[in-house]
Amino acid sequence: MSSSLDHARASLARASLDQCVKCTICETQCPVAAVTPLFPGPKYVGPQAERLRDGKPVDYSLDYCSGCGICTTVCPQGVKIAEINAQARAVMKEDHGFPIRDRLITQTELEGMLLTPVAPVANAALSVKPLRKVIQAVVGVHADAPVPVAKTRSFAGWFKKRGGSTPNPKVPARGPVVFFHGCAGGYFEVETSKQTIEVLEHLGYEVLVPKQGCCGLAQQSNGLFDGATDKVLKLCDDLRSAGRDLTIISSSGSCTGMLKHEAHEIMGVDDSRLTDVGTRIRDIMEFLLELYEAGELPTDFKPIELTAVYHAPCQLKSQGMGQPAMEILKLIPGVEAVESGATCCGIAGTYGLKKEKYEIAQAVGKPLFEMVRDTNPDLALCDTETCRWQIEKSSGVETVHPIVLLHRAYGLGGVLTR
Repeated sequence: MSSSLDHARASLARASLDQCVKCTICETQCPVAAVTPLFPGPKYVGPQAERLRDGKPVDYSLDYCSGCGICTTVCPQGVKIAEINAQARAVMKEDHGFPIRDRLITQTELEGMLLTPVAPVANAALSVKPLRKVIQAVVGVHADAPVPVAKTRSFAGWFKKRGGSTPNPKVPARGPVVFFHGCAGGYFEVETSKQTIEVLEHLGYEVLVPKQGCCGLAQQSNGLFDGATDKVLKLCDDLRSAGRDLTIISSSGSCTGMLKHEAHEIMGVDDSRLTDVGTRIRDIMEFLLELYEAGELPTDFKPIELTAVYHAPCQLKSQGMGQPAMEILKLIPGVEAVESGATCCGIAGTYGLKKEKYEIAQAVGKPLFEMVRDTNPDLALCDTETCRWQIEKSSGVETVHPIVLLHRAYGLGGVLTR
């Protein structure tokens, strides 16, 4: 067992274990257990099984846990069920060996760097069903799983070409903030990152974008704790290089969660750099809501006549911030954001990409996909990238970050299409 994993289990996995009273609330709320008998439920593979295994090999059914974190969120006793499960799964994979697929699909930054120069060819190739079938057979990524659309220019390339940040000269200067774009925001969801920057500049901020790498979330969720730890600490150094007392803002909700709590709570990373970054980072909608509550957010929004489903991702819920996007969207005249109420879209990062878990992920998300189509067949809203890809691919409805509506409502241009 690796030293980092050893530390994670010793310091976190069993700390809350004995608080479990077997109330089974986590079982009733688990989206995976509700759709497949392959997963016996978070209590069974978590607190209950942990008392027996204590670091020993575990039941393989644990691998069907999606890691959505809902069990921890709903537990009335504060048991860190999802964290216990994630740590046990990492032990299991380390004992039995990590699949090549899990190592490949977690290299998100490398994928972006490789695909960007050949974006048109890559996008065309990944739309060919026979090729996707070959990839499924050889690599293990399901032929129908959502894949990101590669862009011809990265966010870093766009930001460099425009000459850095240009704060709005018509409003009082608010000083600098740091932007963390994440791998998806850097290579695939470039427009979301751009519009986030433009909204911040419209409000009077100078946006600093230091050179930055991957947060390691995909590796963490696949049990590759050592690699993920190296990446998240390197990222902390990257973000801290822009200034040690500045607010860090991100439109990548899942990556923000990695820095805020998952690296520490799941992997046991105990480092002052992570603590510093984790306390300073804000999700963009969380940041805007804080401004509004302080009376510092301009609300001179242009009307947008729109009714659409808003889905709060699991990783956003686990950060304990509520649903700031819903509160901000209410301020835009004409916008009616309908809360999905769905527990999960099913994708859970890389979970829904895997050929043996694809159908489970689709079953988990089916009620959400139907609600999205029935509410507005043209548009839906969601804060995190992989969840947007899942909703869009499975429902056929374009799905965007809520910042897109803010960008438009502030009169900054843009259209509701990618």
